[in-house]
Amino acid sequence: MSDPAPGRPRPGSASADDADLALVRAMAAGDERALGLLYDRWQPLLHSLIFHIVGDAGDAEEVLEDALWQAWRQAGTYDESRGSVRTWLTTIARSRALDRVRVRRAARQEISLDDAPASAEFVLAGGGPAEAAEAADLRARVEEALAALPPDQRETVELAYFRGLSQTEIAEATGQPLGTVKTRARLALQKLRTALSSLREEAP
Repeated sequence: MSDPAPGRPRPGSASADDADLALVRAMAAGDERALGLLYDRWQPLLHSLIFHIVGDAGDAEEVLEDALWQAWRQAGTYDESRGSVRTWLTTIARSRALDRVRVRRAARQEISLDDAPASAEFVLAGGGPAEAAEAADLRARVEEALAALPPDQRETVELAYFRGLSQTEIAEATGQPLGTVKTRARLALQKLRTALSSLREEAP
């Protein structure tokens, strides 16, 4: 891993360990920005480890995001007496990478058109009054779910899905680190998936 930027604590030092611990505690308290900072800090090391196991750059990027998302969910269970944050993160990353090797063809957990009801394509394409009403209801639910997102996450989703920007382009457009953009996108998609899960349940 390259040397840290001037003024940034060197990984493995006492100050760096304290900084990592503070970020994990902030994550446990629900601070989404802390996850982005942890991502930016450890991405090079974790990506290298994962790529060595899975042997594919695309898979490595996905596994890295999955690993950091798991760290976010489990931040409240982190026990510093059992190892450093670095050890904790590399253990998670290695486990997720091995999982990917075993189930390389597992479906990616991303929102897609397949998550919508089977009738959505017909509804949005047109139809009679009943279909028009259903389409209006569907649009209203999507708009409501988007409106409920924090402003930074909503902006990321809108730039990605309505303007077609890549995550790198979003980072450049907003002036945010790529890791922060990835984190915002992941959190937003998880929230949207949860908010729109009822559409699946209502589908015939």
